[in-house]
Amino acid sequence: MSRHPKSEKILTRYATGERNFRGLDLDDEFYDFSHVDLRGAVFTGSWIVASFTRANLEGADFSHCNVKTCDFSGARLASATFFGSAIDAAVFDGADLTGTIFEKAGAFGYILGKGELPPH
Repeated sequence: MSRHPKSEKILTRYATGERNFRGLDLDDEFYDFSHVDLRGAVFTGSWIVASFTRANLEGADFSHCNVKTCDFSGARLASATFFGSAIDAAVFDGADLTGTIFEKAGAFGYILGKGELPPH
C-alpha cells in the first residue's frame, strides 16, 4: 500500500531536515504515518486524521492540534506535547507516554490537568 502524496511530501521534507509543519490541514482523508521517524516534528495548530501506529514521535509537538481520531498505538511519544489539543477518540494503546504533556488537552468534554494522561 502506498502513502498519500501529501504524506510523502511531509516525509520528504522531514528527510531533508525540515521540522516545522505548523498549521497543516490533513483532515480531508486518512493519512498514513505509521512506522515512520518524525522525532522533533512540530505540528502545532494542525488538523490531522492519520495513523501514527508505531511511529517514532519523540519530542514531537502536537500543541493546539485536532488529532481527534488519530491512532498512536505503539508509538514512541516520549517527551511529546499535546498541550491544549483535541484528542477525542485518539488511540494511545501501548504508546510510550513517558514525559508526554497533555495539559489542557480535551477529550469528550474533559480537560486533562498537569500530569494527567489519556487512557493507554
